[in-house]
Amino acid sequence: MSTIRKAAVAGSFYADNKEQLAHDVIGFLNNANANQSLPKAIIAPHAGYIYSGPIAASAYACLKNYMQQIKRVVLIGPAHRCAVNGLAFPSVDFFATPLGSIKVDKEAIFSITKNPAVIIDDEAHAEEHCLEVQLPFLQILLKSFSIVPILVGQATPAMVSSTLEQLWDGKETLIIISSDLSHYYKYSEAQRLDEAAVDAILNLDMHALGEQNACGRLPIKGLLQIAKQKKLIPKLIDLRNSGDTAGSKDQVVGYGAFHFYEE
Repeated sequence: MSTIRKAAVAGSFYADNKEQLAHDVIGFLNNANANQSLPKAIIAPHAGYIYSGPIAASAYACLKNYMQQIKRVVLIGPAHRCAVNGLAFPSVDFFATPLGSIKVDKEAIFSITKNPAVIIDDEAHAEEHCLEVQLPFLQILLKSFSIVPILVGQATPAMVSSTLEQLWDGKETLIIISSDLSHYYKYSEAQRLDEAAVDAILNLDMHALGEQNACGRLPIKGLLQIAKQKKLIPKLIDLRNSGDTAGSKDQVVGYGAFHFYEE
């Protein structure tokens, strides 16, 4: 019997009605530039759609031109809800959203369970939003794909990097890092911190990315480490914060969209 990780934040981070959710995501995508090459890796934000949806759409819009090509998506984000020692993978067969269910690539997970950093932890995934909010964009844009969901807790960039190396494969595999940037600073200070994060990411300099720059700094650092090894070319696609989209400018959260291209 198949096991399903049910949607945890439908109705709060995004619409819980199938038709409304599809309408919202398509609307965001229609306002984003799709004229980008296919990246090997993406960094996309994970807040409520009213805040970060337009920036996430900027990261994802290019995929509409490659919907048949991508067969597997490696999704990595920071564990917000539970303490995780290492990298947490789920044991379930599917992740669900109001748009339907997505198969988990359990063969890929099984292939790397000998990695000492890897644990199986469904509790960590049960209420976590950072991976779930990425799924409706992928469901709208891709034809047939599976996912490898990974939550990063107490881990090192090297643990993330080595796991990415094991899952790298060819152009059929897309890597997505889920992370917001600065949190709850005034607008001008957030802009300064986010621009520093952009510089670190574009220079593939994981040491320059601090705790104040991104909640998903460990997944990002792991990506930067392997990106440097594989000579990926980073590109900033979009940079805004909640003060630009739907919130006040007193305390904002920063959102960035990045692509990483193979030479």
